[in-house]
Amino acid sequence: MSGLHHVTAIAGDPIRNFGFYTRDLGLRFVKKTVNFDDPGTYHFYYGDETGRPGTILTFFPWAGVSAGRRGVGETHQTAFRVPQRSLGYWTQRFTEKGIAYEALEKRFGESVLPFTDPDGMALALVGVPGAENEPGWSNGDVPAVHAIRGFHGITLLLDSAARTAAVLTDVFGFKETGREGSVIRFKAPGDVEGSVVDIYEAKGFLRGHQGGGSVHHIAFRAADDAEQGQMAQKLVSNHGLHPTEQRDRNYFRSIYFREPGGVLFEIATDIPGFAVDEPVASLGRDLKLPAFLEPHRKQIEGVLPKLEETV
Repeated sequence: MSGLHHVTAIAGDPIRNFGFYTRDLGLRFVKKTVNFDDPGTYHFYYGDETGRPGTILTFFPWAGVSAGRRGVGETHQTAFRVPQRSLGYWTQRFTEKGIAYEALEKRFGESVLPFTDPDGMALALVGVPGAENEPGWSNGDVPAVHAIRGFHGITLLLDSAARTAAVLTDVFGFKETGREGSVIRFKAPGDVEGSVVDIYEAKGFLRGHQGGGSVHHIAFRAADDAEQGQMAQKLVSNHGLHPTEQRDRNYFRSIYFREPGGVLFEIATDIPGFAVDEPVASLGRDLKLPAFLEPHRKQIEGVLPKLEETV
């Protein structure tokens, strides 16, 4: 299995972010933890019922963070998949909730509904025929029949596509499947969550800078440590790229590298998954800390805003 594992972005107010993704979009709050490198800050994970790879959007919410600026060398848009017939439901919901959205458009023959989150992050819903047959998580408000089914894919805005395309095809097993204007589409094998990467080639555009509403990094799937190691070896030997040492993120193990266009990429293992420290039925309920931060729990809990007050 290949494709996206997760997408990690930067948000401002954590309570606003939590409300938008759990209530307005109806995603499951899969994990409540902290930024391991900045434990006074939450790290939120949203996804489907079990937090399968390809469904997970994560955030570092920093209250008061300045807004990012979209530009080259960044993720331009993050798209979710929904059943084709659910786009009308979502258009009406966005209108009722006051969520900023744009008119439906066609891309590569698919219906796309672009919208933004409260921090200005560029998102989209893509109507996928047959997605209604995939499991849908209901938050009690968004009916399961219309629920988001995970990622469709991401769009990268780059000066030049060639070297990034070589990494996608050689290391991650994507194939080029089409071109529309300045956009080149790549797909992972199988019609699964997070199987699409579009490269929007925009030479000479202003470079982006990260802040609220920006994607911090994109994670691709590796089944296990062995497959991750093989991918790392290809990065070095075939592309002259040097990933970091492996880092244990409790729910997956990761290596990181900056792809040739400047976007931070991660390769994350499917194992051990989000049920490693709490049962699926209660995912996201309690604050989970890595072992090295557990002795500081009281201090950490003292500085984090209380999400329970918003539930």
